[in-house]
Amino acid sequence: MTMAKKGRPLATADIIGWREIVSLPELGVFDMRAKIDTGARTSALHAEEQEVFERDGRTWVRFRVPASRHHSDFRAEVPVLDERNIKNTSGVPERRIVIRTLLHLGKHHWHVDVSLADRSNMGFDMILGRTAIRRHNVLVHAGRSFLAGKPALATKH
Repeated sequence: MTMAKKGRPLATADIIGWREIVSLPELGVFDMRAKIDTGARTSALHAEEQEVFERDGRTWVRFRVPASRHHSDFRAEVPVLDERNIKNTSGVPERRIVIRTLLHLGKHHWHVDVSLADRSNMGFDMILGRTAIRRHNVLVHAGRSFLAGKPALATKH
C-alpha cells in the first residue's frame, strides 16, 4: 500500500474527477459545475457587478453570478477576506477580492478561499485550485469527471 506524506494510506483517499459538481450553500449556490485545477493555486468564481461596501465596520462585497446552462443566476453579499494580486490564465497579476465560503463536494465539506474574477470567457464559472483541495484527503483523476456525485450535505431551503 502506498503511503501519503503524513503516513496515511493513499488507498483511503477519495478520488474526484477533473470536473465536479459543488455547492456553496452560504452563497445560495447549489449544484454548480467546477473545474478542479491543480495548476491554479487559488480558487476563482465568476463574479459580475462587484460592489465593495462597509457594514458594521467591516468591508463587504456584493456580486452576481449570471445563470448558465448548469446553474441559476444568483447574487451574494459576503465579508471580504482579503484583496490580493492573483495571476490570471495568461500569467498576468490582477488585483482581486477574496472571500471565504463553505464548499460542499460530494460527501466532503470545508471552507475555501475564493477570488472573484471575470471568467466570462472560461468554460467553468468556478475553478477549485490546489490550496482548496490540499489536506482534504482527495486525489484528482485527470481522466474522469463527476466521480464525487452531487453534494450530499447541501440542500436547497
